[in-house]
Amino acid sequence: MDGKLKKMEAILASYPRLLVAFSGGVDSTLLLAVAREVLGDRVEAATSISPVHSRCESENAEKLAAAIGVVHHRLLTDEMSLPAFLTNPENRCYICKQHLFSRMRELAAGRGIETIAHGANADDVDDYRPGFLAAREAGIIAPLIEAGLKKVEIRELARKMGLPNWNRPADACLATRVPYGILLSPALLQRIEQAESVLADKGVDRCRVRVHGNIARIEVAPEQFDRVMSAEVRLPLIAALRELGFDHVSLDLEGYRMGSMNRSL
Repeated sequence: MDGKLKKMEAILASYPRLLVAFSGGVDSTLLLAVAREVLGDRVEAATSISPVHSRCESENAEKLAAAIGVVHHRLLTDEMSLPAFLTNPENRCYICKQHLFSRMRELAAGRGIETIAHGANADDVDDYRPGFLAAREAGIIAPLIEAGLKKVEIRELARKMGLPNWNRPADACLATRVPYGILLSPALLQRIEQAESVLADKGVDRCRVRVHGNIARIEVAPEQFDRVMSAEVRLPLIAALRELGFDHVSLDLEGYRMGSMNRSL
């Protein structure tokens, strides 16, 4: 693991300046923190501000960038204005990332920065990630992948560095809660964000609310089933989600898993 870290440091040191696509997740946080140590103030961060990302996620990114001590750009992206994105096709992530990286290229050019990095890790290459094609086409580098760092190693390195989000559950675009082919809208994404906030307020973390019409399918870790089904959580949760417009609320017995909507592919 330490050898992989040194390899990533060497990769980062080869660039005169760097812009990091910063989501605030543990992967991009480790990347940004190490880049700050290697490049000093020659590294900057940019976070997409959009309805497809929760406000909590954006706020956390801003706080983390400030704590790391880098210039942080709030990049207002407008994926919801793209007709191809709104139709929610199987390559939705490609369309989104292609647009995002185009905007980041414009920002980087204005700052005199030639190289942009994103926080994809070595485990991500085994998942369905059409956004990777957009990254390659845009010339976005992935130092964590180049160094061979996997998620468990990234969390351990982040813990050793004292990064506050080292054990934080992974975030993902809110559109990943909607089956492919179902039209996306700001109202739908807001409803998903509100539903997951209800769960978080009740102490249920690492959760997803997948939406199938007016059915909310809740994914949580199996060890949290008892909490969700307890009287003090279950009944208020049902009431809150009914108020958000869901006719039925279900608990997925498989539990939380990344990319569950990709099963249909």
